[in-house]
Amino acid sequence: MESILSAADLVVRRYSHDDLPKIRQTLIDVHADAYADAMDDEFNQRFPWFVDNWGGNPAFDCVIAYDGDQAAAFAYGAPATPRREWWREHVNPAPEKHQTFAYSELAVRTQYRKMGVAELVSRALLDNRVDDLVVLLVDTDHPKVQQMYESWGFRKVGERQPFADSPVYAVMLAELPLGF
Repeated sequence: MESILSAADLVVRRYSHDDLPKIRQTLIDVHADAYADAMDDEFNQRFPWFVDNWGGNPAFDCVIAYDGDQAAAFAYGAPATPRREWWREHVNPAPEKHQTFAYSELAVRTQYRKMGVAELVSRALLDNRVDDLVVLLVDTDHPKVQQMYESWGFRKVGERQPFADSPVYAVMLAELPLGF
């Protein structure tokens, strides 16, 4: 009988802004696998720009889960500028708490889905953060992904289309620590 891999079998490593040159291609490769069925979309093809943009932030925080030498998934983001968070326009009244971590990207290779890997890298990224809140965007065409985040303690506070060619996203906000 063949053993079944689980998220617990993966090794998670943390990376920072200084590590971007070393991990950049890994992020691009995992994203390309995770979005293989949608890589003809020009917005998805611009992912390397997003990696460079987020990775250029000195406070960039990234975790990558590995199965041996193969990257299985990643999650990254960076703290938002206090009191200038874009999500506040969706909440009235806005929470008094103001240190917000912007959770920018989560990608899991197709062969590692439905094994708890998304939760593994999300926990690794978000556990032990000093931020008060965490915000992320979820494509409104993916209600199961939104439900996953809701099960972790996020709530939808609005919708946003940050780029003319991007999907419409659900704006999701949660207090830290999450209730996984």
